[in-house]
Amino acid sequence: MGPGALSAILSALRLPTNPNLLIGLAVSDDAAVYTIDESTALVQTVDFFPPIVDDPYTFGAIAAANALSDVYAMGGRPITAMSVAAFPDDLDPAIIVAIFQGGADKVAEAGAVLVGGHTVTDREPKYGLSVTGLVHPAQITPKGGARPGDRLLLTKPIGTGLITSAAKWDKVAPGDLETAIISMLRLNRRAAELATQVGVHAATDITGFGLLGHAAEIARSSRVGLRFHSADLPLLPGALAYARAGICPGGLVRNRQFLEADGYLRYADEVEEAYRLLFNDPQTSGGLLVALPPIAAEDLLRRCATVGQECWDVGEVVEGEGIVVA
Repeated sequence: MGPGALSAILSALRLPTNPNLLIGLAVSDDAAVYTIDESTALVQTVDFFPPIVDDPYTFGAIAAANALSDVYAMGGRPITAMSVAAFPDDLDPAIIVAIFQGGADKVAEAGAVLVGGHTVTDREPKYGLSVTGLVHPAQITPKGGARPGDRLLLTKPIGTGLITSAAKWDKVAPGDLETAIISMLRLNRRAAELATQVGVHAATDITGFGLLGHAAEIARSSRVGLRFHSADLPLLPGALAYARAGICPGGLVRNRQFLEADGYLRYADEVEEAYRLLFNDPQTSGGLLVALPPIAAEDLLRRCATVGQECWDVGEVVEGEGIVVA
């Protein structure tokens, strides 16, 4: 669902709460957090989607990495996962095995255990995970903690939506798709661990709502404004060319319309249309966006460089509200 439709549905719900529920549907965050005791809280999330690549094993692994990312965005460590899947009755069982195996192997890479799951029959295959993690209550990284003066750091380049769409339309260069797949397969585990070491004020992972859509959730939850610099936006190889060619996933249009409808998102006149597309491009298994003080940001950039973890300074938190792209 697009951000506008989802927001309308969630706002209409009346749900019971619990004093142990630290983060639930009352706020827009990446996962729920429930307190167990003074030193332990559960992190719970679920995510699944149709295939975005042809190879079934790779699809399963990407879907798993994408679902695990929500736990990392909350500062947590995944411990168990359950598969959530839908397949047509006539799908080759070998394909289903490969999808499940890709997911199981990615869960194991995360240091967690695949413990079960649930399947239904559907004409279009879908796969993902329900994930449970652990986090110390003092180390939760919600969306609502950003402060004016914070830097905004991003841990993966942008462009998976445009590139996978180009692949569906048989307009992608093989090398571009391969690089995008490598990025989507990469867990946010190391980035999250490093961010925890320096202390961040707010964090989210970049997925279907695009960089600006998820950044807006940080801004609104924190009651601040954000400013991004298009010249500093890290891009996957080929992404800019596909944007300039007019390749545009449907989710991108919904993301953009939602943010631009009331003037919440504003672009400087010199920002190229292709970059406006890229900032709203729906990502799959994208990176983490973190807000943290300038000194901590410098520390995180150094730590990332030391271990080979990608990380870019892409903007800052400002007083006020809304998002500006310069």
